[in-house]
Amino acid sequence: MGYEAARQRSQGGGAASQSTASGGPEALDRLRLVRSLRSLGLAVPEIRRALDERGDADRALEDAVAGHLRTLGSQLAALRWRDAALRLVQESPPHERPDQLRLIGTVTVPPSTAPLARFWRAWLPPRLPSRSVTAFLAATVPAPPDDPTPAQVLAFARLNALTTAPCPGSARPQPEAHRAADARGAAVLYAALAEAYDLAAVDLRRDQAPGPGEALDCFVAAYTSAYGTRDTPGFRRLLARQLTADPRLDRYWDLVTEVITPAGGRPEPTPGSAHDWLLTALTDQTAA
Repeated sequence: MGYEAARQRSQGGGAASQSTASGGPEALDRLRLVRSLRSLGLAVPEIRRALDERGDADRALEDAVAGHLRTLGSQLAALRWRDAALRLVQESPPHERPDQLRLIGTVTVPPSTAPLARFWRAWLPPRLPSRSVTAFLAATVPAPPDDPTPAQVLAFARLNALTTAPCPGSARPQPEAHRAADARGAAVLYAALAEAYDLAAVDLRRDQAPGPGEALDCFVAAYTSAYGTRDTPGFRRLLARQLTADPRLDRYWDLVTEVITPAGGRPEPTPGSAHDWLLTALTDQTAA
């Protein structure tokens, strides 16, 4: 018997109600349904709401099951994270365990990317359009692995500590080349840089040495578009000097690489590694 039919029979009036009261087949159907849902972990209030729904009972059951699946997903993610963290402690030399436990203890379970997002929001220029901020965060904030290795747990914990530590000075080390743009120019700049980084990532995956090409031209065009200037050899030399002198976030991108790279896998390009590749190509070109 289907769920809807069982619900209707269990809630029917007259003879059906009398049959339920006397322990008839309707009551048995209802009891079996409750037992099945309880064996799957659904709470009694959820089951009661689904059984008492007078509209679309099947939809009510689907909603209850979907909510329980979300809860289970969060619980499983937390268990996988704890399992990898415990294996990290188990496998580490005794003298390293106190620092590792301190780092791991600062990360919520399951881990949250909110501290990383706050770090970048403080780094970005003010009044940047919200869709530009969203796109930027999607590219720069790595999602915690679904089934992490001990090394990935440690890398994410270090990344969390890096982004929550007090920043020396009064502001985040944003490149001067970025701070000079207004809000509109910054939005143009970051959108174009994302395209250049995607192009450079293709060359990185091919193990191609930094050099001239579409990726480098797109990289330079990101800055010329933001500042309304022309792409000339002189501008490229100036840009190379400025970007070389600007503060760097190498440690952040090194840790991101560890977080997103599976055990034994090939390191995936990040915006940081793509930027380094492009800056090397630009520096080599202007030096030549």
